[in-house]
Amino acid sequence: MSGLPQQGAGVGGDLGNEVEGYLLWQARIAEAERRAREFAGSLDWLTTAQREEIERRYVADSLRRARADLERVAARCVSLRAEYEHRYEVLRRRCVGVVLAVCAGFTTVATLLLVL
Repeated sequence: MSGLPQQGAGVGGDLGNEVEGYLLWQARIAEAERRAREFAGSLDWLTTAQREEIERRYVADSLRRARADLERVAARCVSLRAEYEHRYEVLRRRCVGVVLAVCAGFTTVATLLLVL
C-alpha cells in the first residue's frame, strides 16, 4: 500500500489508502500517549489530576505538531507531483518531436532514393 496510488486503482485503492492512513494515525496517537506517560511519570510530585492534565496537553500538542508536519508533507507532495507532471509533459513533447523528425527524415530519404 505504500507509495503512490496506481491510476485506475478505483475505490479499492482509495479504501486501502484510508485504512493505511487511519492505522498510521492511531499508531501516532499511541506513541504520543506513551511518551506523555513517560514524561509525566518522571514528575513524581504531581497529583493524579495534574498528571492526567499534563498527559492530555502533551498528547494534544504532539498530535497538533504531527498534523502540521503531515500537512506540510502533503502540500510538498502535491507541488512535486505538479512539477513532475510538467516535466513529463515537456519530455513527452520532445520525444514526439524527435520521432516525427526522424520519420520525416526517413520519408525524405526514401522519397529521394525512389526518385533517383
